[in-house]
Amino acid sequence: MQKWIMSGLITIACVFAIVLIFTLPGKEEVAEQNKPPAMPEVTMDAAAAEATLKAQGCISCHGDQLQGGAGPNLQKIGSQLSAEEIYKIITKGQGGMPSFKDKLKSEEIANVAQWLAAKK
Repeated sequence: MQKWIMSGLITIACVFAIVLIFTLPGKEEVAEQNKPPAMPEVTMDAAAAEATLKAQGCISCHGDQLQGGAGPNLQKIGSQLSAEEIYKIITKGQGGMPSFKDKLKSEEIANVAQWLAAKK
């Protein structure tokens, strides 16, 4: 009787392992999911970038003149980070800053990133 129980448990464990092998994502899929999306090419529109910052409430942390506050000073962020780095931070979030990938279009994020990268 115990042999039948053990055989059954081993069979169930094998079936479960096979199911997991075929349903869990592979290393490549996980790496692709964690990779930030490429920054789209857009023509910078300063007025639209400023409007996006105000509409999303960015000034509540970064200040109305981007002087900082709860968030870092962004007045000369372009001398420290590239547009791609800024795009990644806005898209994925960092530290206390939330991700905006579900709130803004990638083109809007790219426009804000280019505008901020120009601040040197």
